[in-house]
Parts: sequence; C-alpha cells; structure tokens
Amino acid sequence: MCYLLCYCYGMKTNEATGSSTEANVRTQSHAHSFAKVLDGRKHPVRGLWVRNGRFYAQLAIEDPNTGVKKVRRVPLVNADGEAVETAPQAIAQINRLRTQRADDDLPAIGRTPKFTDYADDYLTFIKSGDGTKKQGTISKEESTLGRWKTHLGAMRLDKIKPVHVSAFMRKRLQANRSKRTVKLDIIALRNVLKRARDVDQHIRALPIPPGLNGELKSATPKRPLFTHEALERLCEAAFATKKNEAGKDVPITKNAREFVDYVRLLAYSGARRNEGLALRWEDVDFDNGQLTIGATGDTKNQTARVVDFNPNLKAHLLEMHKRRAQDSEWIFPSPQRGEKDIHAQTFRESLRMARAQAVLPKVGFHDLRHFFVSFCVMSGIDYMTIAKWVGHRDGGILIGKVYGHLADDHAKAQVQRVNFGPVVLATAANQ
Repeated sequence: MCYLLCYCYGMKTNEATGSSTEANVRTQSHAHSFAKVLDGRKHPVRGLWVRNGRFYAQLAIEDPNTGVKKVRRVPLVNADGEAVETAPQAIAQINRLRTQRADDDLPAIGRTPKFTDYADDYLTFIKSGDGTKKQGTISKEESTLGRWKTHLGAMRLDKIKPVHVSAFMRKRLQANRSKRTVKLDIIALRNVLKRARDVDQHIRALPIPPGLNGELKSATPKRPLFTHEALERLCEAAFATKKNEAGKDVPITKNAREFVDYVRLLAYSGARRNEGLALRWEDVDFDNGQLTIGATGDTKNQTARVVDFNPNLKAHLLEMHKRRAQDSEWIFPSPQRGEKDIHAQTFRESLRMARAQAVLPKVGFHDLRHFFVSFCVMSGIDYMTIAKWVGHRDGGILIGKVYGHLADDHAKAQVQRVNFGPVVLATAANQ
C-alpha cells in the first residue's frame, strides 16, 4: 500500500508538471533514490533518471587521461548552467549530450575544481622549475591571480562566464588602471584557463568575451629620444665628487668606473639590464666581431642572440678588456665576490646618484636599450636586423610601431640633401 501511494503520488505530480509542456512525458520517482523517467507510453527513457525532482543522464564517458570508459550519472543543466525543470527538457538535453559525445565535443562532466584551488595548483606548477618562466614573471603572475581569486572566489571553472571576466575588466578600468595593465590581467587568467582546457580538460572553451582585445587596444607610445648628450651627462656625473664630513672630496659613487662601463655597454649593444650583468668575457668574440647575449639562455625569451660589433661597441669592449679583472670570468664582476666568482648584482644605487647629479630624473637602464634602437633606426638599419640584435621575435614590427617616427624625422632631415641641380660625377682623376 505504501509503495502504491508513493507511486501514484509521484505519477500525479509529474503528470501535472508534464501537462504544462508540449510533450506528454511522465516520471517515476522515489524520495532520496534514483528512478527511471517514463515517457507518455509509460516506457522508460534510456539513460534518463530523476531524484528529488532533479534529472540526471546516465552516460558512458571516456576518461581523457586513461581512455577508460566509465558509466556516470550527470546532473542535467541548460545552456545557462541551471538545472532543467521538466522531463521534455531533460530528454532534449540528454539527446544533445549524446550528439556532443559522438562529435567528441562533450562539455566538462561532473564538478570541476574551484578557481581558487586550481589557480594555486597552476602557480605550484610554474614554480616547479621547468624553466619556461622567469622568477620575475612568476611573481607578477601570482600577484595578478590573487586579484582574480578575490573576484571569482570559489566559483568552479566551468561556471566562469564571459560576463564575469567583463565585470573584472570594468572594475579595473574604473580604478584608473591602464588598458595595457588590464590586458596583462586577462593574459594571466587566460594562462590558467588554457591549462584547464588543454591539459586537464576541465573546460571546453575559454570564457573570454569576444572583442576584448579591441576594447583594451591602446595606442603604442612613441618613445622620446634619449640623446647622446644625455648619455654623456650621465657618465660624466658618475665621476663627480662631493665633500665628506672631513671636508675631503670623495666620489659620489664608489664604483664609478664599472658603472660607466656598464652604462655604455647597454647603450652600444641594446642589452637588457640583467642580460648585461650576466655577460662573460667568453661571450665576446673579437675575431668575428660579435657579442653573444644570453649564451646560457638567461634572456627574456630564453634564447641567445648575437649582436654584431658596431664601432662604439668594439672600441668600448677593447678598452674594457685592457682593464679586466684577471681573477674573474665576468665582464662586470661583483666587488664583494670574495673567493666566489660572481657577477655584480645591481647598479641601481649608482644610477640614482649619477642621475640626480646629472639632473636626469626619468632615466632608467631600459632607456639605454631604447638609445641603441633609436640610433640604429636613425642610421637607416632595417628593422629586421635591429630586431635580431635586441631579441625581438616579430621581425621588427614592434620597432616600426614604436620608433618609426624617428626614421621619418631622420628622413625629413636627409631629404634636404637631395640635389637636382648639375651633378658632378666623381672620376678617378678628381677622387
């Protein structure tokens, strides 16, 4: 009798629900247990179950990592991630899942990890020392993902929607963050979700709003020219002196000679700050006139590159070689190296002092790299060659965008030398 009452009660309830739909579908359910869903002819729908009013699909799903198929009961949800409410909706959804399974396009099944947990796992992975990312990059990414964890909280990976990403973007822009900064925020999120999609297969697609790159597109800034005069002022200022407490003249920097050598090498080679510090004398090939930067792969993109000697670079390295420390392999050995041969760690304090003395408040080490690129451009060297020297992989596109105006200005100055008057051709007699 109890079973009959439960069965009839379930049938009547579901018939009432089904009457509001176009399909005449009935379900048979029992509290806290799975029951088959019946169609209008009281036949069970294959693979469709109900429990406590929620519909489940029973599917054989292949584990992407092991290839083993397992039968699982999966809660049925609609496109918005909400549970389906009626049997006709459940039948439509299970048929859609079967089609997706046949097309190898099945969405994530089951509960995916929370974003906070998965982001932590991702950070553990990139910190594991596989060498693909430098420590500075990892630190920046960790800081950015901290903001994403605050924004997304315990939301599961498959529940993250483009609207959530757009909300984060708007919040950052309203906080007066630049479009470039927000774009880097999105890149950090994309790195995590790409791993969730491609490696662990927790999601099928990235929830990045379409057109996002267009919204965050910003004009490439035109770099002001760091002049030769500014370079000389900075180097000269490093050798300036000041009065100490005893009234004697002492240098404002303790390592002026090495600092100036470092500044000029960056300016004549286009090396980045840390790339310059890590140079060894074995990286200098005087016979072939070349300097190898990042010979051990310690560059921004983990790829060594060769800079051909220009006259200033060659003369500077020859002069430095005469004064080299015989007990060190480094071009810039650390003054505190002791018995252990290590390179200098930083010249920041020397730069700060020399910059103040020269009244150049905005000069940084990266300006020396821009100095190199700027004068290469104005010397008429093609962008592809410059890109090879400074380690750009885009074939010179970025150099053209950032420094193209310098080439234009230089061309305008040179055009005044064009002569359409009588041309006197040089001959062997008057050469």
